[in-house]
Amino acid sequence: MVYRKGKKQDQGRKKEYYQAEWIPKTRLGKLVYEGQVTTFEEALASGLPIKEPGLIDVLLPGMEDEVLDINMVQRMTDSGRRVKFRTTVIVGNKDGYIGLGEGKDVQVGPAIKKGIDNAKLNILKINRGCGSWECGCGQPHTVPFEVLGKSGSVRVFLIPAPRGLGLAAGDKSRRVMEMAGIRDVWTRTEGSTRTTLNFAKATYDALLSTITVRS
Repeated sequence: MVYRKGKKQDQGRKKEYYQAEWIPKTRLGKLVYEGQVTTFEEALASGLPIKEPGLIDVLLPGMEDEVLDINMVQRMTDSGRRVKFRTTVIVGNKDGYIGLGEGKDVQVGPAIKKGIDNAKLNILKINRGCGSWECGCGQPHTVPFEVLGKSGSVRVFLIPAPRGLGLAAGDKSRRVMEMAGIRDVWTRTEGSTRTTLNFAKATYDALLSTITVRS
């Protein structure tokens, strides 16, 4: 017989699981493990570096991850050709928290796991709002103002859009913004090197620009 658990119960069990399996090694990790730091905001305010993925699992339960790209990287050495897989992974809770990471390994599975762990270490909380003059609903559904993100030669502009428009963006940019909890936005892109990695990084960089306070 299968029992369906509630969301809060699942999150509680998940937190207990990581507290049982995860052994903290850093000062911040020990504070989280002991319950002295209970939120992600408190972890950032502590000024201590976040160096353990398990810390994120405890402070932000319910995080989702998605593989954006998998590439095979080859390198010639004295002993012959060496092949590794490079993965680009996005993690987020679809409510303002997002992280982007890369992982490399000789096997796909471990490369994805490294990418997820790296993305968790890069998690930040972006600012959302209702920056469109056409809307004025006051709900956090789009970017608060126009922002620009860069990666390589790719430039991505995110422009506030009215509620209900949706994500007027390419597939890779859309997936990044969905993970961040952005539901409506206009986009404009520039650049010639339009790789998956550059598009994802440029969109991620644009979202991080929402944290910058405009004067």
